[in-house]
Amino acid sequence: MRRFLPDTFTILLACTVILASLFPASGSFADYFGIATDIAIAALFFLHGARLSRDVVIAGLLHWRLHLIILLTTFGIFPLLGLGLGFIPDAILPRPLYLGILFLCVLPSTVQSSIAFTSMAGGNVPAAICSASASNIFGMFLTPLLVGLLFSVGGHGGFAFDALQQILLQLLAPFIVGQILQPWIGDWIRAKKKILMPVDRGSILMVVYLAFSTAIVEGLWHTFSIADIAVVVVADVVLLAFVLVLTMFGSRWLGFDKSDEITITFCGSKKSLASGVPMANVIFAGQSIGAIVLPLMLFHQIQLMVCAVIAQKYAAAAARRVTEQQMKDAASPA
Repeated sequence: MRRFLPDTFTILLACTVILASLFPASGSFADYFGIATDIAIAALFFLHGARLSRDVVIAGLLHWRLHLIILLTTFGIFPLLGLGLGFIPDAILPRPLYLGILFLCVLPSTVQSSIAFTSMAGGNVPAAICSASASNIFGMFLTPLLVGLLFSVGGHGGFAFDALQQILLQLLAPFIVGQILQPWIGDWIRAKKKILMPVDRGSILMVVYLAFSTAIVEGLWHTFSIADIAVVVVADVVLLAFVLVLTMFGSRWLGFDKSDEITITFCGSKKSLASGVPMANVIFAGQSIGAIVLPLMLFHQIQLMVCAVIAQKYAAAAARRVTEQQMKDAASPA
C-alpha cells in the first residue's frame, strides 16, 4: 500500500501550494523572494553539473542507439502526443491547463527517479545515468525551442526567443561551472548527497511557491474547477500509459535486451519537475505560470506511483528467472 502513497517531496509540494493559496507572496517581498529563487536555482544546476562524472558520460555515450530512442521519445513522441491533446475542446480541457500539458510534453526526463527505478528493476544503470543526464542537458536548448515552435503553431503565442538566452545564462552556465569543477569537488558533493538535498528540493519549492502566489493573486482557483483538474489527471494518465507501452514493447521490437528495455522504459517515460519548474519560470517570465506547472506537478506524482509498481514487477520477474535457472542447474546431471 505504501507505493500508492505520495512521497515526502510530493507532500511538501502540496503544502507549498496551500501556503501560497493562504499567504501569497506579493509586493516587495515577492521581488526579493524572486531574486533568492534565482540564486537557489543556479545553485541547483551547479550541483547537477558537479555531480555528473565524466567517466559515466564517456561510458554511456557508447550505447548511442539506446540514447537515441530515449531522446526521440522525450522530445519527439511526447510533443506529438501533446499536440494531439489540443483537439480536446476548451469546454472540457481549458486552454491554460492544456498549455501546461503541452509544456510538460517538451520537458527532459528526470535524473534521480529514472536511475532509481532502473536500478530497482535490474536495468542498465550506467546507461540510465548517461541518458537521463543527456536529456536534461539537451533539454536546456530543445525545451525552449519546442515551446516556441509548438505554442506558435497552435496559435498560443509562443514566447520570446530571449528565453533561450536566459536559460543558457541561468541554468546552463551554472551547470558548466559545476562540470568544470567536478574533478575537484564531485566526490565530495556525491558523498554529501543528504546534506545538499535541501538545495535540490528547496529551490523547486521556492519556484512553486512564487509561481502559485502569482497565480493565486490572479484568481487561479476561481478560474478552474475540480472537474478541470480531474480532466488534467486523466490526460496525464493517458500520456504516461501510452508512452510506457510504446517504450516497453517498442524496445523489445527493436531487439534490445531486458536490461536496456528497462532503461528505455523508465528514462523515456519520465518528465522532470526539477528542470521543468525553473524552465517555466524563465520561459514564461512575466506571465502567471501556476496553470502551466500544475499538470507537471500532477504528472510527477502519477509517474512515481506507476513506475514504482512497474519496477517491482520487473524485479520480481528477474528473481523468478534466477530461481528457475537455479532449479534447472540443480536438476541437470553433473
